[in-house]
Amino acid sequence: MLDKLKESLRNSPVIKKGEYDYFVNPVTDGIPLTEPELLEEVAEEIVRRFRPEADKIICIEAMGIHHATVLSLKTGIPFVVVRKRRYGLPGEVAVHQMTGYSEGELYINGVEEGDRVVVIDDVVSTGGTLLAVLEALREIDVDVRDVITVIDKGEGSRVVRERTGFSVKSLVKVDVIDGRVKVEDIPAGGQD
Repeated sequence: MLDKLKESLRNSPVIKKGEYDYFVNPVTDGIPLTEPELLEEVAEEIVRRFRPEADKIICIEAMGIHHATVLSLKTGIPFVVVRKRRYGLPGEVAVHQMTGYSEGELYINGVEEGDRVVVIDDVVSTGGTLLAVLEALREIDVDVRDVITVIDKGEGSRVVRERTGFSVKSLVKVDVIDGRVKVEDIPAGGQD
């Protein structure tokens, strides 16, 4: 199961961003070429394992967008994008985000108090992006039903759980060892 995802991860080049080992993959970066079969495999497994039920899917720009798109098509749940650009629309919420290799502002639009939401992103690594978004969603007073990432890397899911109480559900866990990506299965229901 998830053969395309695992193969693509094992074949990912690894680059350094400061001290951070960053793997380059179609699921997390859109390069090399992102095959539709890979995206479909990921979305089908998310639906099979986690059965997302919500009013809205919330994804994080940029690499959560393609996962939310396919997931929206498979489930019929509409999605909104947490953007890196300010629009100044009524109700817009600014979020300060810090990761292991970058820092910046994100902006949430189209989410209202009481919405039942599923948050989807490509990878949790340091937890910085998810922490910021989940805290903002808590302030908006939405009902976060699930937090799902395709890939779990590093200590980010633990950090998110400890700081917010939300468990991050992922399909696979990866680590970079000696410049190569090592992939571990996460059994359905086996995380946390």
